[in-house]
Amino acid sequence: MKKPILVGLLVICSFYVSAQETQNLIYQGNQKLNEKAFSEAESKYRKAISDNPNKIEGIYNLGNTHYQAENYQEATQRYFQAQKLADSKEKRHKAFHNMGNSYMKKKDYPQAVEAYKNALRNNPNDEQTRYNYALAKSLLEQERQDDSQQQDQQQDNSEDQDQQDNSEDQDQQDNSEDQDQQDNSEDQDQQDDDSQDQNQENEEQNSDDSSQQDNQSDQKQENSDQQESQQQPSEQNRLSPQQIKNLLQAMDNQEKKVQEKINAQKVQGIPTRGKDW
Repeated sequence: MKKPILVGLLVICSFYVSAQETQNLIYQGNQKLNEKAFSEAESKYRKAISDNPNKIEGIYNLGNTHYQAENYQEATQRYFQAQKLADSKEKRHKAFHNMGNSYMKKKDYPQAVEAYKNALRNNPNDEQTRYNYALAKSLLEQERQDDSQQQDQQQDNSEDQDQQDNSEDQDQQDNSEDQDQQDNSEDQDQQDDDSQDQNQENEEQNSDDSSQQDNQSDQKQENSDQQESQQQPSEQNRLSPQQIKNLLQAMDNQEKKVQEKINAQKVQGIPTRGKDW
């Protein structure tokens, strides 16, 4: 019967020693925190949490160490753990209040508003929490207004840029159209010049052809006159059929007369000599 009592006493003493050691570590951590020896304070608090993971003071004070060391992300995590382990509204209120302060340092105003709101649920009469809550709401509203104005400004800038781009595109299109009109005008001028030159060439060609044709006509007329001149003597020397007939008849009559004369001479004994053929 005595042995179980002895074992129970040993367990109680061991638990008491462990709790006392955890409390001593937390106390030492608080001293280092007041000295702003953040690394040493963190080491004490972590050792205390390792000995007693549910010791809310170690977790809460470790969050304070992170907060003063400006490690606000770690601080919010420790305060969140602390409010879950809190066994009273006052402890829960302090955890949420400090969590709101950490979010304010990160300029995460929506989360800060929610943290202060939870703190006020646990202690509605804390004036400091009420002030911080009102400040977080005001900063959140200002942030939203700034974001809205920035979006409007970006939209205006985008519209201005679009208008500028459209204006540049229109100017470029107008310049292109002006250039096309200028090119078309130059092409038309060139075409008119070419047409004028071609017309002039055609006129000159027609003039040359006309001159050549006139020369050819003159040459033909000259050739015709020359031919008529050459043919005129021939036509003058040409005998008509009646004249030829008369000449032939005259020749026959002459031959008859000569033959009659020869025959008469034969009768008178005049020697005659025939023609050699």
